[in-house]
Amino acid sequence: MNNISRNMVLRWVKWFLPLYLFTFLPLASYAITKAQADSAYLRENYQQAIADYEALLKHGVSADLYYNLGNAYYRMDNITKAVLNYERALLLSPGDDDIRFNLQMARSKTIDKITPESEMFFVTWYHSLVNLMSVDAWARIALIALAVAIILALVYLFSGRMWLQKIGFFGALFLLIVFLLSNLFAFQQKHKLTHRTGAIITTTAASVKSTPSKNGTDLFILHEGTKVTITDGSMNDWKEIRVADGKEGWIETKEIEII
Repeated sequence: MNNISRNMVLRWVKWFLPLYLFTFLPLASYAITKAQADSAYLRENYQQAIADYEALLKHGVSADLYYNLGNAYYRMDNITKAVLNYERALLLSPGDDDIRFNLQMARSKTIDKITPESEMFFVTWYHSLVNLMSVDAWARIALIALAVAIILALVYLFSGRMWLQKIGFFGALFLLIVFLLSNLFAFQQKHKLTHRTGAIITTTAASVKSTPSKNGTDLFILHEGTKVTITDGSMNDWKEIRVADGKEGWIETKEIEII
């Protein structure tokens, strides 16, 4: 090998090796840590599993990691943390029945048994429809629907057969509606992720006040593990919250954790 070729190879190695180490070694480390976390959980070393899953979440969130972390906390009988992480998992994967089931199991062990306000059946149906899939899944459906709608529109425009024109026209119209609805559902799921208003009570017992002040009148007491919705988060030390049964009041920020 002549000097020119040798120099080119050396320059290529000097450029590529750091890039390789920077790009692929973190992925290998991630895989090993995830395997270690799962192994610790299977060995019933739940404290180690919790530490590993929480370390993984610092590199990137996923419904699977939150779900496994919730399971580990549940096994440690830390119901509040279990509920919190199940809620975070459900936020990322709202159609996952396993997450929803485990969340209900954890909620059944909390002190507060709150009956949600009744709502019109079509509102419940609509929310269930939106929560069938995640934002990414709805976005994929929207793209597929649009692509097929374009194909059917071309069939309608260029086919010489009446029955094919009817299929093309009505099929494209239907898929266009699917495209618009899927985008709407994806937008709503995205809004829930970026504007998180859900929170979990993390103290043993939290007094909900009539005003954002410790001197405010105590309206009612909430216990750890209960989910609330933040209706006014403009203050640093206090948040106005609403419970599923419709009760409202102010609570100290340190007594809740955002989902």
